[in-house]
Amino acid sequence: MSAPQGPATTRAGGRRRHIILFAVIALTAYVIDMVTKVVAVDTLQDRDISVVGDLLVLNLVRNPGAAFSVGTEYTVALSCISIGALVAIVWLSRRIGEVWWAVGMGLLLAGVAGNLTDRILRDPGPLRGHVIDFLQIPNWPVFNVADMCVVGAAGLIIVQSFRGLRLNGTRIEP
Repeated sequence: MSAPQGPATTRAGGRRRHIILFAVIALTAYVIDMVTKVVAVDTLQDRDISVVGDLLVLNLVRNPGAAFSVGTEYTVALSCISIGALVAIVWLSRRIGEVWWAVGMGLLLAGVAGNLTDRILRDPGPLRGHVIDFLQIPNWPVFNVADMCVVGAAGLIIVQSFRGLRLNGTRIEP
């Protein structure tokens, strides 16, 4: 005999599925980011590779700063902010109750964790490490998969907010 399926049970089961989706997205995107950075470091030393003419070039850059290489002298502070963001994302993930929030938060976790991993493990040392960037398109700074995850997450989170959907899946009534 199975347990009764009331609204609370269904909500808990749905929340569990959303949290699992969040974790799978985060882990998958994080692994892709790490693997692409290792490949970039191994293959792009002292050379660029044109993938699609000047539209997409693989160009290895070690970035000590934030987006657009801003704040290069604040690498330790950026690392500490990333650690705080990582903790906040994991804390908030317990409340995910909607598919697109799960995807957005998973991408956000992967992006923050990917660049934080570089800052912790890469030269010149812990919390001061340089982030590996390698994707270059015209008129834009060089970036990586983690950066794409953060931007994609921001887009999804903004869309969900405009749709009036809270993190927990409830709708904000006008």
